[in-house]
Amino acid sequence: MAIKLAKHFHTEIVSADSRQFFREMNIGTAKPTADELGEAKHHLINSLSVFDDYSAGRFETDALECIRKIFANVDYAILCGGSGLYVQLVCNGSDKLPARNPELRSQLTILFNEQGIQALQEKLLNLDPEFYSRMDLNNPHRLIRAIEVCMESGKKYSELRTNARSKRPFKIIKVGLEEEREMIYQKIDERVDVMINNGLPDEVQSLLPARGLNALRTVGYSELFEFIDGKVSLPEAVSLIRQHSRNYAKRQWTWFKKDKEIAWFRPKDYEAIVEYISKGTVQ
Repeated sequence: MAIKLAKHFHTEIVSADSRQFFREMNIGTAKPTADELGEAKHHLINSLSVFDDYSAGRFETDALECIRKIFANVDYAILCGGSGLYVQLVCNGSDKLPARNPELRSQLTILFNEQGIQALQEKLLNLDPEFYSRMDLNNPHRLIRAIEVCMESGKKYSELRTNARSKRPFKIIKVGLEEEREMIYQKIDERVDVMINNGLPDEVQSLLPARGLNALRTVGYSELFEFIDGKVSLPEAVSLIRQHSRNYAKRQWTWFKKDKEIAWFRPKDYEAIVEYISKGTVQ
């Protein structure tokens, strides 16, 4: 849909997918194919290595710069992706939080590697029970960042997150695609099968030396590392990838459904989407 819209409005696409940045992660991130990338210019895909230190704050800066350059030539830009936080950062901006502390981050990473994610969860619960109650407790990267902010600032992370909306020099029109839940789950299962057949196990094997990096703590890679370790069989790993992908899709659904600015359409509603966007820009 993003490609069709980009071609209709003669513009370019900025990716808001938090894993498609990484050159080494191709199959498991379901990147656009070479043919698709050739149909419309894409930004922030294959722009980083998994070894690069990258943050959500840097993404906000990079995405806004891409959009600024697109607007120098045309009146539309397409932001596409399922990483809700990244979409929110481009649309609303971010709270001003303490900069990263490499030494503290290293200590927290060691804590995670030696004692597991529960140690991080307990630490955050002590520092900021309010934020603990509403965040994704299975994301070690976000846990480490929240703990780091609390320890650096001496304040609760929940107190520093004002969610004040930044003013943007462009109008934002939000379009969401929805489908029956069973159809989505069926498509997820089919996509996992395609990834496996296209060589995802070999891709994960090639990334084994980098498995501790945050970029690789994601669905499709974590499960196959378990298979390589001999902890699960390949069919069990594939089943877990399907299940965890469905769980992630459900979290995406919950996140985006909270945004009342999104107009929802079915994938077949291309003409209606074009009309909605066109009307929104002339109001």
